[in-house]
Amino acid sequence: MSHYLKKSFVLGGALSLAALSVQAESFNWASKTDPQTMDPHAVNSTPVLSFLNNIYEGLVRRAPDMSIEPSLATSWEPLEGENGWRFNLREGVTFQDGAAFTSEDVMFSYERASSEAADTRSWFSPVTDVRIVDDYTIEFLTNSPNPLFPSSIANFMILDSDWAKSNDAVLPAKDSENFATLNVNGTGPFTVASRDPGVKTVLVPHAEWWDTPTHNITEATFTPIGNSATGLAALLSGDIDFIEPIPLQDVEQVESRDGYRVIEGEETRVIMFGFGHEHDTLLYSNDVTDTNPFTDPRVRLAAAHAIDIASIDRVLFRGKIEAASQLVPANISGYSEANQDRPAYDPERAKELLAEAGYPDGFSFGLKCTNDRYINDEALCRAAASMFAAVGLDAQLSTGPVRDYWEQLRADDFDMYLLGWSPGTFDIEHPVRFLLHTQDDEAKLGSWNFGNYSNARVDELLPLILKELDPAARQEMIDELVKITQDDVAYIPLYTQPLIWAVKDNIDVTQRADNFFMLRWVTVN
Repeated sequence: MSHYLKKSFVLGGALSLAALSVQAESFNWASKTDPQTMDPHAVNSTPVLSFLNNIYEGLVRRAPDMSIEPSLATSWEPLEGENGWRFNLREGVTFQDGAAFTSEDVMFSYERASSEAADTRSWFSPVTDVRIVDDYTIEFLTNSPNPLFPSSIANFMILDSDWAKSNDAVLPAKDSENFATLNVNGTGPFTVASRDPGVKTVLVPHAEWWDTPTHNITEATFTPIGNSATGLAALLSGDIDFIEPIPLQDVEQVESRDGYRVIEGEETRVIMFGFGHEHDTLLYSNDVTDTNPFTDPRVRLAAAHAIDIASIDRVLFRGKIEAASQLVPANISGYSEANQDRPAYDPERAKELLAEAGYPDGFSFGLKCTNDRYINDEALCRAAASMFAAVGLDAQLSTGPVRDYWEQLRADDFDMYLLGWSPGTFDIEHPVRFLLHTQDDEAKLGSWNFGNYSNARVDELLPLILKELDPAARQEMIDELVKITQDDVAYIPLYTQPLIWAVKDNIDVTQRADNFFMLRWVTVN
């Protein structure tokens, strides 16, 4: 386990020790973002996957220290004589409607989650075939040796095939709705008792869950609260027991109140700006209508030199962020020590680069950001817009809720955009697969590469990195890849997002490094 994950575990995991003999209780919690769907294959984002990991389960799951442990599979091993993995499934598991779990459900869920309709299909880019051996054995064949594969499917959640088919939910509905959007039927520790999207969702324990509960919750109510002041007031008035995140400026207020505490850590999420690399023209410019200046790497580098991370840290984050140079934080597997420097804050160099590229007076463009997804996301984008303006880049800022945001990005409705990414495999291959590889629907790659950054050598290196077993040779290829994407300024990595949770003193919770909130680790004392 890396030093990074040890740090996060010490900060949060030690708080999860629960006295199981305490009286069962109700629990109320809040976050800024409501999960936009109950379908585990429709939207590949943390608010959705975190919430649904309380209801659905995969073949494997993550422990509090982020290691992989058995879930619906009791064990797994590499195939002999061919590339891939055999998973031995848990017997006696039932879905929340009482149906038995078998390998048919895994096969159906794989076909569903890897379909073109799914937002999760890039998880399965290495998979060439899936074979059912018997009711409780299934094999995933891969295009090369893939030691990371079990870890890469930790958020691959299993649906009951008969339930989905009988309710016309064979495929996920990414930008629309079907039965699985509002209804659930998992094997996990909780199920949905009621749901009013955007208002309130009530969960209750799954009485026939196969595992031994370590929580003591009888009912859990989730309320999305987009306004930070409203959320903090709800916590301090006792209306809710837990909220994440809270504004950094409110940490002292919470810590000064008897009966409350703040839990701080570092998330594995890197916040960045992305570009419309394949856009021929800008969509939101007042003065450049026949070209897209951001296709020139000098312009992208100018934008990077305009960002003053030290000021953003001091003013918006009170010294709690770490500047990022690449798409994973330091100490994540594959992080390139050889390329740890990011473009320095240098507005004069930014102006020089713009002049070299043919824009001595700068230009205007559209900057799209969320206002309820990441900590201080709107404030960050306003600060960045001001910094861009200082070098001649006139950002026309547009902010809005995340429920509308991904659809806009998929529709190429942006010039520059804000994105946060946490590597699901805790390895650098994850953002390469999703964010840096050329969009390729057939190969299930580049599914979150909204601007379609494309570099042939990056595409060539990814499969080599996935199958390389020698750590030194693998890191050499990763270093080459990171250098290419930094020289191209494929994205502007900004910083690693902090974790700031607030909770009542009588509540034990576990803070995971990926910001997933697991109800099965909650105890109300």
